[in-house]
Amino acid sequence: MSEATAPDVVISLQIDDPVLADRLATLLGGVAGLRLAAPGEPAAAAIVSRDREAAGSPGDFELTPRELDVLALLAEGASNKMIARRLGISVHTAKFHVGSLLDKLDATGRTDAVAHAARRGVINL
Repeated sequence: MSEATAPDVVISLQIDDPVLADRLATLLGGVAGLRLAAPGEPAAAAIVSRDREAAGSPGDFELTPRELDVLALLAEGASNKMIARRLGISVHTAKFHVGSLLDKLDATGRTDAVAHAARRGVINL
């Protein structure tokens, strides 16, 4: 009995930036079980670029250099205790910086803060 091959998942790219569109097409083109849609072809999913103004820009808020340090450690999954050790600050101060980041980024948690910052271009993952 031969195993049937699953059909490719078809994804369309709707990216205004041609350089980014080419990079994504190259990266996604090598993924097994995935195929990029031809122009006008229906797709199961789409990758769409959003308006930068609607998503918010890095200038919408100001992060201190220390908050940027804390954010980078959050992106690594560091706990408050680990942040404190790595930055040479107290756990209380680390917790304060994390809370400030959550407020400034309008995030519901640590992971959400990192996601918001990445979407706004504050950090690169």
